Amino acid sequence: MNESCLVLFSGGQDSTVCLAWAIDRYARVETVGFAYGQRHAVELTQRGVVRDALAARFPAWRDRLGEDHLLDLPTLAAISDTALTRESAIEMTAAGLPSTFVPGRNLLFFTYAAALAYRRGIRVLVGGMCETDYSGYPDCRNDTIQTLARALSLGMAVDLTIETPLMYRDKAATWAMTEDLGGTALVDLVVAETHSCYLGDRATRWAWGAGCGTCPACELRAKGWERWQTTKS
Repeated sequence: MNESCLVLFSGGQDSTVCLAWAIDRYARVETVGFAYGQRHAVELTQRGVVRDALAARFPAWRDRLGEDHLLDLPTLAAISDTALTRESAIEMTAAGLPSTFVPGRNLLFFTYAAALAYRRGIRVLVGGMCETDYSGYPDCRNDTIQTLARALSLGMAVDLTIETPLMYRDKAATWAMTEDLGGTALVDLVVAETHSCYLGDRATRWAWGAGCGTCPACELRAKGWERWQTTKS
């Protein structure tokens, strides 16, 4: 078993599955989240809820779940004009990207995470980025992530690795992976406690979890759930 890793953990579906994946493989797993003025700031509350639930429901994983870190990046919201950092409509932009795209967000996240990992002697970062079933964000693509991993390794003079276990999985496969990792208990936890909705809606409940049901994140999660349920029936 590998020694340690740092998971970029938002409290959403994908990062929770990646956290479970990491705990299953690494002796010690730390987590890092980012407060950047996001519209769906409720995800920051759910981070602690999900971590506590993982520790309570999966005793074999409890001792591997290490320290959590929450970093403030308020300037990102100040320089961004997006539907994730403003009360504005979610729509396609002239650039051909959804208005929920926050330029530079994942690049900054990994850079800050790498600096934290360096201080803590961790050489593996884990993120839930995916280019198979996603909103088209260019900073979620494998080429972007692995090029950044190379740049960070060169810039810090360490052999830094970025793992993205969901990169080539669609959302149906992510649900299947959830069940493979933790059975029905982990699926139930993801449904009940994780948060992906861009509008921050936790009052409206669906078979796949809480959310508005209409934003891109909810649509991806719902469609993945439906496809996964079809394969199970």
